[in-house]
Amino acid sequence: MATLGLLQKGGGTMNLAERARDSGIGMFLIAIVVASFFGSLFLGRYAIEPATVIAILFAALNDALPFSLIDIPQTWPDVMNTVILRIRLPRVCAAMLVGAGLAISGASFQGLFRNPLVSPSILGVAAGAGFGAALGILLSNSTVIVQVLAFVFGIISVGATYMLSRVYKNTTTTLVLVLSGIIVGAFFTALISLAKYVADPDEELPAIVFWLMGSLADVNTNDLFWVAATIITGSIVLLLIRWRINILAMGEDEAQSLGVNTRLMTGVIIVASTFITAAAVCIAGLVGWVGLVVPHIARMLVGPDYKKILPVSIMIGAAYLLVVDDIARTLTTAEIPLGILTAIIGAPVFAYLLRFRKVGWE
Repeated sequence: MATLGLLQKGGGTMNLAERARDSGIGMFLIAIVVASFFGSLFLGRYAIEPATVIAILFAALNDALPFSLIDIPQTWPDVMNTVILRIRLPRVCAAMLVGAGLAISGASFQGLFRNPLVSPSILGVAAGAGFGAALGILLSNSTVIVQVLAFVFGIISVGATYMLSRVYKNTTTTLVLVLSGIIVGAFFTALISLAKYVADPDEELPAIVFWLMGSLADVNTNDLFWVAATIITGSIVLLLIRWRINILAMGEDEAQSLGVNTRLMTGVIIVASTFITAAAVCIAGLVGWVGLVVPHIARMLVGPDYKKILPVSIMIGAAYLLVVDDIARTLTTAEIPLGILTAIIGAPVFAYLLRFRKVGWE
């Protein structure tokens, strides 16, 4: 009995220590996200003092609220309002949304497919969205049309993947989905190449190539509202069912034996992740490695529990892509495409995690 009591006490102590550690990690990540948010507003070609940036934000908040928090007289030129509120703030928010969305989608897919090499584009959504954007550039000069077609074809590609997976019934569902995603992704990649081939080499082809490399340079407030609604809604759905991802990660047979409707849960995860990824891709282009690397970093910090991995992935993904976008727009006079930087940074980090950390999959 005494030994049992000691074990129980030790287990309780370990549980308290684990909770304290997780709380510390959470508070640290929140501080990183907040610091990255405000720090990004200070960076740019047009120099603005940090105190002026904070004053502009408070003044905008006062104008948005029905009551006044604090009366701040405007002592800065109107051009600073335009730079902060219409250029930097939408871009900073978009970078955080895209990074968080890709990270939580990648973490959810890795748990669903029980594969550490899975990314949000595994079911063909990125290739489909890329073709939709290329088609939009060929048909119109409107950014709205490009974004809508990218979003629509991203959804269509995943729908095609699901329909193709239903044809084969002689193997496991997740394996067929992955293989079907590879097939659909290859098909839409070929269509992207066809769009490049027929594009005007002076105007349309450079626009297609630049879009495919990823950028947040053209983001505005109107884009932000519907993208934010889609990404936030999909993320909330995944967070609400994140404990079921733990069960699905055990395997389809084990999940069914525990009473989980695997087909329903698989469908919910795929639909939510697809909408998140399609919304992210349609405004940012093809930004790779975020949904692949960030979940591994989260797993390294908090362990294999998806109840912790998903919210931690959101915070790391938001801060990570925000910092990368800051580098992209300030490192050189010409803006560096996001996809290039995320690959340059993500590939070595992923190699390190695989070699030295084993990313928690063994």
